[in-house]
Amino acid sequence: MTDKKGWGSTVAGWFIERDEPETAIETESAEHDSSDSAADLRAQHNYNTPSPTQSVFQTAPPPPTGGQIDFAAVFVAAGVDNEEQQRVARTTELLRSLPAGTDAAVKKQIVEASLKAFGVPIEKIIEATAEEIQALDGYTRNCAADNEKLIQESDARIKQYEEEIKSIRTVMQQSVEEQQSLIKVCNEKKLEIQQVLEFFGRDKVASVVKASPKLHDPSDPAANPAS
Repeated sequence: MTDKKGWGSTVAGWFIERDEPETAIETESAEHDSSDSAADLRAQHNYNTPSPTQSVFQTAPPPPTGGQIDFAAVFVAAGVDNEEQQRVARTTELLRSLPAGTDAAVKKQIVEASLKAFGVPIEKIIEATAEEIQALDGYTRNCAADNEKLIQESDARIKQYEEEIKSIRTVMQQSVEEQQSLIKVCNEKKLEIQQVLEFFGRDKVASVVKASPKLHDPSDPAANPAS
């Protein structure tokens, strides 16, 4: 139990938990270690916490485009050359070619024998595989950091625009209130001046308005183009 737990903590960073049923042999140990492993996984995938793998890149990796990732270019940026990538790819293809019902021990024997036949050291394959996982972990964390930065900058711009919109709405409201006040004041002044017209009577006022080139009949639509 102690040896297994120590081994697990050593390689925890290179493995992603799979949603697969546990075997009868693994069940007992999994029950004891489940809480520890779950905590480890949460810690490893907390992208708000800086990760040492963010510095694995020797050159800037290509950004994702439309949700698609150029994995080969990402690996190269992390220093995983084409030969190392081919080792991992060949091993992956070999594993996929084995029948699903093949015993695990038999699978291991077949794969190891095939790799030895190709003259590929197993240690080199393990190293290259771990390098690729390290690169992907760093890439994910870098993208998460970029995404967080984008969100923060966008949020700041939204707040800026919201303040600007608020200011514009204030100006609009002030303008409406000023217009309402203007109408009120002008109507009060009109009522004051209207006393003169009322004194002379509607008929007299109508005849003067009709004869004057300066005045317009307020009932004539042409006199109120804005209405």
